[in-house]
Amino acid sequence: MALTAALVGIGVAGASPALASATPVASTLATALVPVDFLDAPTRALPAAGQSHTFTVSYRNDSSVDQVVAPQILVESPDAGPYLAPADIKVERRGPDGYREVVPVGSQTGTLFTDLVAAQHTLRPGETLTERYRVTVIAPGAAGTVQPRVALYG
Repeated sequence: MALTAALVGIGVAGASPALASATPVASTLATALVPVDFLDAPTRALPAAGQSHTFTVSYRNDSSVDQVVAPQILVESPDAGPYLAPADIKVERRGPDGYREVVPVGSQTGTLFTDLVAAQHTLRPGETLTERYRVTVIAPGAAGTVQPRVALYG
């Protein structure tokens, strides 16, 4: 099974094509999937307060079977602190209609993260999922790194 991932950070957001072929995965507690691997993109430093970084997270299923994937944005606090809080940043995803929607951010031990379950998609063989995110720093002095990635489910 050949799986490839292309994770690209870009500086300016463009219009997002509809993800017509990617099917969202319904989730319930009884059937929750667990990631078996993550494909990490290069990290970038958080921008200054009031500034944004835009990222494109893309994954192509080059296998011959369906693949469940979930794009995720991690924002890691500096090792020496202070820890970031969800209110320090805003994460948005460009929807198929071209408008941005706010993506809720969780927090655990200095790492902010977008929810994997809500982002799950089933890709058929040969399909590509492309999501565009924007991370904006709200709090003055907030520091850390942004790590886009794709979770792979087995």
